Amino acid sequence: MYKENTTFKSNNNEDFDIKASDCLEDARKFHEEYLIKGKKSDLESAVDYYIDAIKYNPNIAEAYYRLATLLWENGEINLSSAIEQCKSAVNISPNNPNARIYAGYFLELAKRYDEAEEEFKTAIKLSPVKSARSRLSLASLYKDKMNNSNINPSDLSKYMYYMVTGGASIAFDYPSLKMLCKNIHKNISVMFYDFIGTVLEKTKNYSMAVKTYDMAANNIGRDDIYYHKIGDINVKKDEIADAKASYMKALASNPYDKKLLLKVAALTKEYYQDDVDTEIDCYTKLLELEEDNASIYYELGHLYMKKDDVINSINAFKLALEKDWENPFYHNAMGYALVRAEQFEEACEHYKFAIDKNPNPEWTSIVCQSLASVYYNVFEDVDSALDTLKAAIMFDSMNDEVYVELGDIYHESEDLDSAIKAYCEAIKLNPINPVAYNKCAMVLWQKDYIEEAIIAYNKAISMDPKYYSAYNNLGVIYLDGIRNLKEAKKLFEKAIFLNKDYTMAYYNLGRTYEELGKKVEAANYYQAAIELNQKSPEIDEEEVKAKLYSLFEV
Repeated sequence: MYKENTTFKSNNNEDFDIKASDCLEDARKFHEEYLIKGKKSDLESAVDYYIDAIKYNPNIAEAYYRLATLLWENGEINLSSAIEQCKSAVNISPNNPNARIYAGYFLELAKRYDEAEEEFKTAIKLSPVKSARSRLSLASLYKDKMNNSNINPSDLSKYMYYMVTGGASIAFDYPSLKMLCKNIHKNISVMFYDFIGTVLEKTKNYSMAVKTYDMAANNIGRDDIYYHKIGDINVKKDEIADAKASYMKALASNPYDKKLLLKVAALTKEYYQDDVDTEIDCYTKLLELEEDNASIYYELGHLYMKKDDVINSINAFKLALEKDWENPFYHNAMGYALVRAEQFEEACEHYKFAIDKNPNPEWTSIVCQSLASVYYNVFEDVDSALDTLKAAIMFDSMNDEVYVELGDIYHESEDLDSAIKAYCEAIKLNPINPVAYNKCAMVLWQKDYIEEAIIAYNKAISMDPKYYSAYNNLGVIYLDGIRNLKEAKKLFEKAIFLNKDYTMAYYNLGRTYEELGKKVEAANYYQAAIELNQKSPEIDEEEVKAKLYSLFEV
């Protein structure tokens, strides 16, 4: 990260000037290597040497504008800070054309075209012969202006003039010519490796393509490009671990490559669901590139929720809503986060906003279910919960889960007929919904429709052979309803086999053994039920203890 600019001296000192000059020379070498190979280690070394140069001699203009470029490229300072750094360079050395060029470059990025134009033109006046970069930068500015607004004939003519004169004067600008030659050499090498690698990929010779790109990374650098390509090949080969390792190498070279960050985030989300920190890191870096992108805050909110970091999740969703208040999906996410934070009234307001927007009836129906759950489970407002679920049905009449929830509320309110009707509606919509059959059977049993209840429980079990609570519930009918103790015992044992911690099944099996006159076995299962109940309360422990003690009373 950018280190504090603390100078080593307050007045001229020959030794410090020599050290500053040495640091600047080292910084230039690493900077040039970074421009050619793109290695992050070279960038970091260049940054350190530029900072040291400034510390030894705070009046070196070059160190300021070059440092600003590297820090901005690495995402360590924003555009405003980069402009300020370059202005410092201009103040130190007003007649330095390079300082003017760099200041103009950042002003152009900030869309401050008039100021940038003035800086570029000043650079041309300061060095008319070696003005290739200034002229080409001006050409770029006019092109940028035209791309962001209607084409102005004046800007077009200026663009053509400075493009032609910039190209013609490059022969007199040795630094530009030197870098151009190096870039040409590098580009030829890049084209060679890219051509060979592409041919090998097209012929599906992936192993040789990987070797080619690996060789390119070692010979000309640009790990961000070539390990990115290797990662893409690994994905095609379904070698996900290797793909992630390659992408991470590429990111180490260029931590702010947008496409790469998105790929790493997507890969991690799909294959490494527990590695939430990597996803958060990717989206945090993307925010530095696009600080006004609401969708990034939205993704971060979900990621923090996966970590049970509710406070950061809420803050992320708030920032998303600040950028895009009308987005119903953001309001729904905020509602969920606020429920987790037990801020229920505010959560309801966000759910209502999302429902009012109704971007998609099926989605809105699900949001209605969330709001109904808060009304019923938190505020115990049965009427509002029922009304909201009925609204959910209006949005999506094919949502069988809504009818199941309606049935649950009617059941708990002891409106058994309405409960049966709701569960039956769910079954009509989804004839293979084992939960609806199981819950409907419970109400049928309460209504003394024993045969119908048995049929419904068997339906649930046939659809989900591991539905342990359905085995237990059916066992209760055989135990208490038709007194078939042998069948009841089998069903309770099956429930326990499927769920070793199912307290209620242990209790019911204890009751069955008690009815069979097997007191020791009954006591064992009662005791097991009591122990399990302490971990997850399901039964009245005192009632079970009373049954346990009564087994051996004289």
